[in-house]
Formats: sequence, C-alpha cells, structure tokens
Amino acid sequence: MPTPAPLSLYSVIIPARDEEESLPSTIADIVRAFTAADIPHEIVVVDDGSRDRTWAVLQDLKEQYPTLAPTRNTGEHGFGRAILWGLDHSHGDAVVIMMADASDSPEDAVTYWRLLNQGHECAFGSRFMPGGHVYDYPRVKLTVNRIANFLVRVGFGIPLNDTTNAFKAYRRTVIDGCRPFLSAHFNLTVEIPLKAIVRGYRFAITPISWRNRRFGVAKLKIKEMGSRYFFICAYVWLEKYFSRGDYRRREPRESQLLTLAPR
Repeated sequence: MPTPAPLSLYSVIIPARDEEESLPSTIADIVRAFTAADIPHEIVVVDDGSRDRTWAVLQDLKEQYPTLAPTRNTGEHGFGRAILWGLDHSHGDAVVIMMADASDSPEDAVTYWRLLNQGHECAFGSRFMPGGHVYDYPRVKLTVNRIANFLVRVGFGIPLNDTTNAFKAYRRTVIDGCRPFLSAHFNLTVEIPLKAIVRGYRFAITPISWRNRRFGVAKLKIKEMGSRYFFICAYVWLEKYFSRGDYRRREPRESQLLTLAPR
C-alpha cells in the first residue's frame, strides 16, 4: 500500500431535518469520542429545511462546542442534497457521513479515521459481518435491507455486504474523484461507495454497530426510494461494465487493496 498522505482535519457531515431532540446528545457523544482520540475535527450539521427548533438548537450547541459548524441548505431539500451541501461547505481532507439520530457509533468513526490514516482511501462499515451489531432494527426494513445489499453485492461482485448504510468515511480525494453526483435523496448512500469501488479507490471494511433512533421519526421511505436506488445502481453498474475505464482513477489496478479490519 502506498505511503499515505497525513490527514489534518476530519469533517463530520450530518444531514438534519427536524432533529431538535436528537442533536444535543449526538453532538456531545461525537465531541467526547473525538477529543479522547485526539482527532482534529469539525462537525458540519446541515439543517435541511427543518420545521422545528433544529436551527435554534444548533446555535445553542455552537456556543458549547467550538468545532460545531452548522449550516443551512438554502437550495432544494433532500437527504442527498443535504450531504452534498455539507461536503461543499466542509474543509477536512477526510470526511465521515453520520446520522443526526445517534444511530451511528462515534467510536466506529474513530476507527474509520485510523483506517484512513493507515492509507486506505475509504473506510466502510458493516453491521452484518462478524463483530457487527444492530439494535432494535425494524423487521421489515431489515428484510428489505438484506435483500437489497445481497443484490448489490452480487451485481457488482464486491465483498461489502452493507453498501446502503450512509455511515462511511472517505479521503477528500475520493469525494472529488467521484463527482458529479446524481442522487438527490437517500440513494446517494450507495452512489458514493459504489463509484469509489468502481473507480478503483482503496477501501477497508470493518464491523460497526447501529442503534435505532430514540427521538423523532425515520426519514427513509422505502416505497419512495426503491426506484431511485435501482436507478443509481444501474447507472454505476453501466459505468463499471461499459465505460471501458474512462472514469477510473489513473493508478495500477492492483493498488485497490481490500482489508477486512477487525474492530
């Protein structure tokens, strides 16, 4: 593996819509974990058209946590658009996408940071590999999740069995190398990692944990997103098999190294 360029700033991108109850503990837990691990960071929370007190809560939290950098998406709203807004308004040479509802573990984000510093360009977590855990996952969503991820894994011929989970980390060069992005909604969660793999970026997979939210309601609506997931998977699949490598990074193919990293 090539000697990695040292990373200087870890940007946490958090899309948030009507998350006034979840954000205080989510931000506190991230700051606590990153401070303990001595990680230079910024937390970019994107208020994506909230109708509750999310923005006011963020202003209060900003007084308490100097690394918090809230921003408002003033364009069209949507989960994917909010993440892209956060990516465009962040400054780190590494980024991690996390949920506002505290479903993702800050300790797992610390593991991602260490993997990126070891030279991997992407750090992917799996809740469904040995060492991974899910808590209080709705049964119907779990069934749909496992079927969708099985089809993605087989269709792309990849070892990752949790592609649909947004919680992943990347070096900034990967994000820039995968542009432009087409997804405006939750389908961005598969567009970024699939493009990164198809275009030849090095990645590691590590077990992670996930907890269902304690406050508010989930924003993902399977009926609305199914066709969008299919579209973006088909789009990247066509790139993989029919673009003749036109969008692939210009490095030797053998440099894409997969590592299964223990927790």
